[in-house]
Amino acid sequence: MDSELERLDAIARGFLVHYGIAPSEELTLLNISENATFLVRDPRRDDPTILRLHRMNYHSREAIESELAWVEALSEANVVRTPTVIPAADGRRVVDGAQPDGESRHAVMFEFLPGIEPPGDRLVDSFRTLGAIAARMHVHARSWKRPAGFTRFTWDFESTLGPQGRWGNWHDGMGVGRQEQQVLGRAADLMSRRLANYGSDSTRFGLVHADMRLANLLLDGDCVSVIDFDDSGFSWYMYDLGSALSFIEDHPQVPEMIASWTNGYREVTSLAAEDEAELETFVMLRRLLLVAWIGSHSMTETAQQMGTPYTTVSCELAETYLSRHS
Repeated sequence: MDSELERLDAIARGFLVHYGIAPSEELTLLNISENATFLVRDPRRDDPTILRLHRMNYHSREAIESELAWVEALSEANVVRTPTVIPAADGRRVVDGAQPDGESRHAVMFEFLPGIEPPGDRLVDSFRTLGAIAARMHVHARSWKRPAGFTRFTWDFESTLGPQGRWGNWHDGMGVGRQEQQVLGRAADLMSRRLANYGSDSTRFGLVHADMRLANLLLDGDCVSVIDFDDSGFSWYMYDLGSALSFIEDHPQVPEMIASWTNGYREVTSLAAEDEAELETFVMLRRLLLVAWIGSHSMTETAQQMGTPYTTVSCELAETYLSRHS
């Protein structure tokens, strides 16, 4: 793993020259998930910047440009504060770079936004904020005229839990054996039927953040910023509630968190009874998608921390979901 980190560090330093920053300047790895994110100290700036080094063969340049267009539009419309993109010296917002080993990657530089993640001891209150922000973004997405060539992933049932799911096949999750496949498969079949009945017309399906977790909010006094739009794409609007509960779907306060999220949502816009009836479906959909992600990202620190116990609890949640909605 150390050699991989050293390799990513070298690749990131190679991108710094596009921004007029010497490769020898201070560079700190913040996170590795789908992408590698670095804190950059530019001696010409008072504040640091954020360099996002994209994983290979995930998003096209056009898709990244589309993400940045929405991020910019949300900020310009005062929907929510988002990070400003810092262009390269030649004006490009998305920089392409071929590496010595033949790899080709994209990179984007963002401003560093101040703030902290909402405190974990106030989950219920924080979910009200999440719900209100999601509602504002959904209202904007329904009316925003997307630029020509706009393209992002679609997170429908087939692309999430289908055999060729974008994050892998949940059957290949850690600890998924015959018994686990049976109970999770029954839950997947039920979700498929319910979502087909629910439908995906424009009032229910559109552009969403798709990773609207508290980890992607920054609180700075009364100002709330939203970051990490890398997974943004087209899905059911209520999928943002499912993603908000990522990795904590078994928390004892989940019912209170869901109620708080819906209360915050209704402070901004209406929430149909049909939408609210499927919230647990979207929580389970995201949970099973993460079982697939853990299996296909087994070498990452997050996947290893979750491991087989995540699948075990997922089966328990699936049994509860089946008993409540079959």
